[in-house]
Amino acid sequence: MAMRIEKDILGEKAVPAEAYYGLQSVRAMENFSISGLRMHPRMVEAIVLVKKAAALVNTDVGLLRPEIGGAIAAAADEVLAGRLRDQFVVDVYQMGAGTSYNMNVNEVLANRAIELLGGQKGDYATVHPHDHVNMSQSTNDVFPTAMRVAARLLLVELLPVLGDLQTALADKAKEFDDVLKSGRTHLQDAVPIRLGQEFAAYAVTIGKCQERIAAVARSLEELGIGGSAAGTGLNTHPQYRARLVAYLRVWTGIEWRNAPDMREAMQSNLPVAEASSVLRLLALELIRICNDLRLLASGPTTGFAEILLPAVQPGSSIMPGKVNPSMAEMLNMVCFQVVGNDLTVSMAVQAGQLELNVMMPVMAYNLHQSIEILTNALRVFSGRCIRGIVADIDRCRRYAESSMALAAALNISLGYARAAEVVKRAVRERKTIIDVVREEKLLTEAQIAAILNPVKLTEPGLPGQPDQSR
Repeated sequence: MAMRIEKDILGEKAVPAEAYYGLQSVRAMENFSISGLRMHPRMVEAIVLVKKAAALVNTDVGLLRPEIGGAIAAAADEVLAGRLRDQFVVDVYQMGAGTSYNMNVNEVLANRAIELLGGQKGDYATVHPHDHVNMSQSTNDVFPTAMRVAARLLLVELLPVLGDLQTALADKAKEFDDVLKSGRTHLQDAVPIRLGQEFAAYAVTIGKCQERIAAVARSLEELGIGGSAAGTGLNTHPQYRARLVAYLRVWTGIEWRNAPDMREAMQSNLPVAEASSVLRLLALELIRICNDLRLLASGPTTGFAEILLPAVQPGSSIMPGKVNPSMAEMLNMVCFQVVGNDLTVSMAVQAGQLELNVMMPVMAYNLHQSIEILTNALRVFSGRCIRGIVADIDRCRRYAESSMALAAALNISLGYARAAEVVKRAVRERKTIIDVVREEKLLTEAQIAAILNPVKLTEPGLPGQPDQSR
């Protein structure tokens, strides 16, 4: 393999001649060959967007020669179009703050810009990774800015997917609105409910999660770029911050804004923790909903079997014909990962000291992964699970009408103690509540129809009493 020699304060080292990365990236690969995990593609794009904007701003204010600024911007555009992605080689687990990430990007853009200007890779007199690509920047303001930009761009994809899930659940709520079933509390029979009511509650839950995430997205739009090394703005033009954010607004359509205090934006990564935490809350709700669906679909002959989830693939290598709740199980596991990622983000966010939090690479990786896997999982979950759910209407009604919990409707007419005796006998003799009430002549047929009508028990009101809503 042909090599080129590059030099830094630690000495000389060979770099593959065809590589667009340089010496700092090579040192990072040698030092931090840990996991094989790389920065998220959106993180690459976010850093490159910042580099492109910085080059243009520095050109605009006269700090960077137009041909150099233009070459850096052109190189950035190539990366944004999908080229050179294999050149971003630094492991997630690396020296703190993301310096290796930042230098990896600086070197790739510098070497491609050199080529665009007619030079050879490694000829840093033409375009220098530090002096030109990193002009007016420090890892300490570039990395947290890019981390927020990447997360915000990923949320652009998650939010509509959540909206689709909410719609799918709401559609099922309408479809199942007249499907009577037994409610269950403590996993024991409870008063009747309609299957549509359960799905409507799920839809409301997802809607609330969507609102929380949208609110957090706005907090990610506050950027500390221009803070330089310690949040003081050293080595930056007075117009640099505002101009750079303006470029980002135009390119992304998102209302980025400068942080009112650059030092706070560098010291604190609370918006990242906040974003991760609302994803955890979403995951907790999704876990609960998936567990409900799996339980309601249990069977097909010895479980609840009140609903049928779409069969997407065979479920057993030994039991012929077995089909599992595959999509719900998949989403559960995704959500477990998101919950774990949030703990990692939380530990990293609290680890900041003085002017900087050096644990940003791991918080960035986990936050971005959480958004991506939730987006992908929910997209297929909505289409391959929720929209295909079918109710076993007869089984649902049979369970509801045989439930001992119907006795709750007798509290007003018979009193709690007498109703409890009815339940006790019904359980002992394997009869329904209505059977016992009839045999003991506790109510007339008209009263039974009015008080023990399971459908009426799924709405607010006093069983057997006149409509109180007027």
